[in-house]
Amino acid sequence: MEDESDKLAEKVQYLSDIELAVLVCLVADQHCIIEAQQDLLHAVAQELRLVANNVFGLTWALLDCNEHTTLDDFGLGILVEEEGDDYFSNKNLRMKDEFSTMSDSPRFGDRRVSKSPRPFSPLDSRRIANVVVARDLNRASSQVQTQALELMRGKRNFTRTAVHAAPKPFLLIALNSSDSPRLTVHVNDQFFISHKHQKEEGLPNLEESEAKSPITDDDASASSVVHTPPARLVKGTSQSALFSHDDLAQLSSRMGSVKISSDVRAYLHNIVVFMRLHRAVAGGISAMATRYFNTLAHVLAPLHGLDYVPPSLVALAARKIYPHRIVITTPENERSMQWGSALEAVKFVLEDVTVELVVEEVLESVEAPL
Repeated sequence: MEDESDKLAEKVQYLSDIELAVLVCLVADQHCIIEAQQDLLHAVAQELRLVANNVFGLTWALLDCNEHTTLDDFGLGILVEEEGDDYFSNKNLRMKDEFSTMSDSPRFGDRRVSKSPRPFSPLDSRRIANVVVARDLNRASSQVQTQALELMRGKRNFTRTAVHAAPKPFLLIALNSSDSPRLTVHVNDQFFISHKHQKEEGLPNLEESEAKSPITDDDASASSVVHTPPARLVKGTSQSALFSHDDLAQLSSRMGSVKISSDVRAYLHNIVVFMRLHRAVAGGISAMATRYFNTLAHVLAPLHGLDYVPPSLVALAARKIYPHRIVITTPENERSMQWGSALEAVKFVLEDVTVELVVEEVLESVEAPL
């Protein structure tokens, strides 16, 4: 068992930041936000496609959202074709034709009117993809974002013809531009973690895929352009994936056996308290965020080959749980204004405050246990 744990922890060490974010969410059965510069969104979307297919052997769907996206667009955009033969598949139709040919019943083929090869059609043979990348979900209408919230919480999606249940594992990734507005409050809080992708971090899967594809003279001028594959997805084979379904199940089971000491639990609690009391924080330190904070600390332990939560993983969890949740207050609403502080002085103090700075200040203020 220890050898298997070491092998999984060793594979985790070779993952990129995006691959690690996907793995964490799959193990925790939660969802994430990935932010990047606007000009990198397309490339990051293709990187996520390759991560889902090659690293985890899962189906994927890419949905482009905007203010005109409808509920039908969302419901259909997250579906993939169901693989496997159903009763109405061509294989079964051929078997039925062969059976009718060998039977002794009278044949009236010359006089019978030709009918559809599928006399009965199923309502919908498609299913929700394992990994759904919703690009610019924050630009969609509140109704579409509410539908995404229902999908994350209820694990199902309604269309005009069917109710589709989310598969296992299932991951919804909101791929948003760094400078764009946030998701609506409840949808934003439902997302487990967030990750900001920087250009210098690179996209290893996409770069490897482009390096393998031959470049002709005609394509030389467009070699830097990422071409989108067909809209319908190809299911990845778990045999060739870096992390199999058994690996994910094993990591999930180990998460439940992770221990946390009273000192580390108090450290986690103090971070939450200091975060709420920080003068620049107007909101975002919700009860759900605290629950996710504790969950992420437990998820990270088996990924590092540990069966307990050290303080360093608590600090790492804080850097992933709170950045997309914290709301920086305005100078007019900063709490010291109630005690007579000068508005210009408060503006000067809050001028360069960012969410990341708040998290780091809190981690420096709270003493970590030895």
